[in-house]
Amino acid sequence: MKKIFFVYGYRLVRCSLGLSGLLVATGCFAQPITQKLQKAFQQFESDSQLKHAMSSLYVIDAKTGEVVFDKNSQVGLAPASTQKIITATTAFELLGKDYRYKTELGYAEEKDNNIRFGTLYIIPHGDPTFGSWRWDGTNENTILAKMIMAIQKTKIKDFSAVLIVGDTLETETIPDGWIWQDIGNYYGAGAEKLNWRENQFELILKSGKNIGDKVEIIGTLPKLYDYDYTSLAISAPKGTGDNAYIYFSLSSNSGFVRGTIPVNENRFIISGALPSASGQFVGTLLDTLDKLGIRNPTFAFRSDNKLLKIKSTDYSIIYSHYSPSLDSIVYWFLKKSINLYGEALIKTFAYEKKGFGSTDSGVAIVKDFWKQKGLDENEINISDGSGLSPQNRVTTHAQVTILKYAKTKDWFPYFYDALPEYNGMKMKSGTIRDVKGFCGYQTSKDGKEYIFSFLVNNYYGRTSEVVNKMYKVLDELK
Repeated sequence: MKKIFFVYGYRLVRCSLGLSGLLVATGCFAQPITQKLQKAFQQFESDSQLKHAMSSLYVIDAKTGEVVFDKNSQVGLAPASTQKIITATTAFELLGKDYRYKTELGYAEEKDNNIRFGTLYIIPHGDPTFGSWRWDGTNENTILAKMIMAIQKTKIKDFSAVLIVGDTLETETIPDGWIWQDIGNYYGAGAEKLNWRENQFELILKSGKNIGDKVEIIGTLPKLYDYDYTSLAISAPKGTGDNAYIYFSLSSNSGFVRGTIPVNENRFIISGALPSASGQFVGTLLDTLDKLGIRNPTFAFRSDNKLLKIKSTDYSIIYSHYSPSLDSIVYWFLKKSINLYGEALIKTFAYEKKGFGSTDSGVAIVKDFWKQKGLDENEINISDGSGLSPQNRVTTHAQVTILKYAKTKDWFPYFYDALPEYNGMKMKSGTIRDVKGFCGYQTSKDGKEYIFSFLVNNYYGRTSEVVNKMYKVLDELK
């Protein structure tokens, strides 16, 4: 058998020539991955949907770090939820995979004319999983049952107040840069000192029989305390889906709903962000106590302790709740892209490193951490922990560098497992208005391992169409 050698892109490739004179499958005429990506990316950019868009794709060899493809890798673009890989990897490094949040319940006893009564104290530390339905040990019924048991052991029947105490986290819940249309809806739930049920509720709507009929609000799940909503939404043609948005009012305890839902819907549910997660929790606790005859409603009230100065010696701890470990939190954070978790984590970085948890301090810590690892801090120009703000700007080079770093750490299997799978690839996706992104890992059929980040800003038309076109480019890595 004859051997024929070709010089192909600076590499000497040997091919075998069989008896028929045809090239045997040695891959010597296979197009190099860089050229395939170049061709696919050029076709992508020339599409009419991308006429006014900015796109960036950066791909490296996962083992060698060699750059496979680079287009606009140093241009900062809005990353949407692909930014969560930055928060997640930073969390593993700064907090550790076994990190757990703690929420405590305390009480202080008083006497008046030999009548025993007390005050309940809730001491939170920003646990985003408190009351979450994703774990058996965190759901609201489990937590309330354990707290009630602890309260019953005090033998006190009347409580004059329930106070949420502690000044280790900022009271501001919404990061700079979030837009009004987002913050009333479940994906725009900000992180409080005390979070409850992932700071979500369900609004139940009923549409009319005719297009243009007013949409009615028929209830919420769960019952909301000290807040209500007005509907400004209307009925739209059948099949138009959920186009309704919840808005917080800036001047009252009443929000409103705008947009449309389809006609002839008797129980159409949309998810919103709780106006006050801490108030919702305390209201739920008080109602539970009331049903058991434990509290005196004449004296019970709720407070977030903005003005009260209470010391830990003023009360005794009767119950401590611990969150799932960080690796489990990150699993859901990435798998379901829960913005609340990202905002809670960014504040936790600041609390653990500075003693006070705020978004701005947490962002500064993230940028400084990666600067120490060799990244230009201006490549991570962020204002939150989830990627929801359209003001965020991140380079694909930074994302790939961080993904490469993660691959060297002992916690990497937990991080990798948390990444969703799209298009047969392990990658985090991100979507906000006219922004789409994917970043992650891919092993090709020939065993090559790649790390990539692909961001597109300001495209035109349907997101699903852009996604399919992005997939075609990424398919070259398979």
